[in-house]
Amino acid sequence: MKKASLVGAFFVSAIWLSSAQAFCPAPPGLAHVMVQKVVDGDTLRLADGRSVRMIGLNSPELGRRGRSDEPFAVAARRRLEALVGASAGRVGLLPGKEDKDRYGRTLAHVYSADGQNLEAQLLAEGLGFHVVVAPNVDLAHCQRAAERQAREAGVGVWKRSPVLEAYNIKAPGFAVLTGRVIDVSRNRGGIWLQLEGPVVLRVAPNLVSRFDMASLERLKGKRIEARGWVVDRSRRGGLEPGQARWLLPLTDSGMLSRASR
Repeated sequence: MKKASLVGAFFVSAIWLSSAQAFCPAPPGLAHVMVQKVVDGDTLRLADGRSVRMIGLNSPELGRRGRSDEPFAVAARRRLEALVGASAGRVGLLPGKEDKDRYGRTLAHVYSADGQNLEAQLLAEGLGFHVVVAPNVDLAHCQRAAERQAREAGVGVWKRSPVLEAYNIKAPGFAVLTGRVIDVSRNRGGIWLQLEGPVVLRVAPNLVSRFDMASLERLKGKRIEARGWVVDRSRRGGLEPGQARWLLPLTDSGMLSRASR
């Protein structure tokens, strides 16, 4: 790169850094640990052998088993490597209320040596998506604001809108989708929001208390945006007549919002 380009890149990076530092400041007394390796844009391996999954951030997936890297997956990993390197490989951890995921990874918020929340930094740069998974929701508000900065600026994953129409879901996995709610119902299986097309959103019975039923009912006929991990129900032994093929479980109201248009 030419010298002028390097200088320009430095100032752009500095602007994003100073802006994103306003999000999710570090609490006092964090335990600091040594990072052995940055696995991807949202996962670290520590020197003590633990794997840490960063709370509130879902970065694009690196290619595995013959699959290509998702857009910005490599950029997210490299940026996290740079942020960890700038802290001399030591980061502060704030464990979640639920401190392990189903894979045995430690769930935690991660901070640089100067108190910068690394999830918020990556979100503000458009290098991942904000996710809200109960009960680890303490920083949801400030992380949402960090993502909003990237979305409004159209950077990273928001440079080209990643939001899919519900009709266009073709594979399981993480998605940000939009569609019109045609029905809202509740039964022993929880709360169900049926979208136009082959997608239904579900709140499990044990999570119903995290949602306001009246507010959900008012979404009927409205376009919404939802995000999370889509499941292919046809792989569970077939679908009953009239059932939507794709299921998106909602674990917190922060995963659901009115569509902007």
